Amino acid sequence: MATTLRRLWKNEYFKTAIMIVVIVAVVFGFWFGFQIVLGTPYPALAVASGSMCMTQHMSCDGWSHPFDRTLHVGDLIIIQGIDPKTIKVGPDPAGDIIVFHRLSDGELIVHRAIAERIVGNETYFTTKGDANYSQDPDETPQENVVGKVVMRIPWIGHLSLFMRDSSAIYVIMAIIIVLVVLEFIIPVLRPKEPTVEANANVN
Repeated sequence: MATTLRRLWKNEYFKTAIMIVVIVAVVFGFWFGFQIVLGTPYPALAVASGSMCMTQHMSCDGWSHPFDRTLHVGDLIIIQGIDPKTIKVGPDPAGDIIVFHRLSDGELIVHRAIAERIVGNETYFTTKGDANYSQDPDETPQENVVGKVVMRIPWIGHLSLFMRDSSAIYVIMAIIIVLVVLEFIIPVLRPKEPTVEANANVN
């Protein structure tokens, strides 16, 4: 068994496969770990719209003004699960920025909680994008709240948004092909250097 493992470990293809498995395991481990630590199934999201962007007279891509208020397209936001009863409500900047499933279609929305209405044991939140002129048409029930935004990281979310673009698949395929050529095909085609055998003289 040990001999077989040593023989496999000397194989470059086997080592490459092991590295891929380890990388995938680490990525998924971090993701599920974040879900547990932050208490939400969506611990990180990319901002896809400018409804929270307060930058005036500029596009809200975040490249030239990454630290302007409030959230920009391409920001990566970190989300923490929260008891809806602890959500602070109020106009910008007092209210918490929350992530919730929109009633009409279930899409995830990132807007500020500006008011609340309590009916029995249920809380309904009125939300609004900081850059929008009017509040959202529907109230958000507490069970639709995923969490609140506790951190944002500029620019990083652009990678996630790019992956959602239909043209991204061609770029990814091209990168994979290049990596395969560099890792496997070129070493096979490269002429092997002649080995020099040393003759040992036995006196």
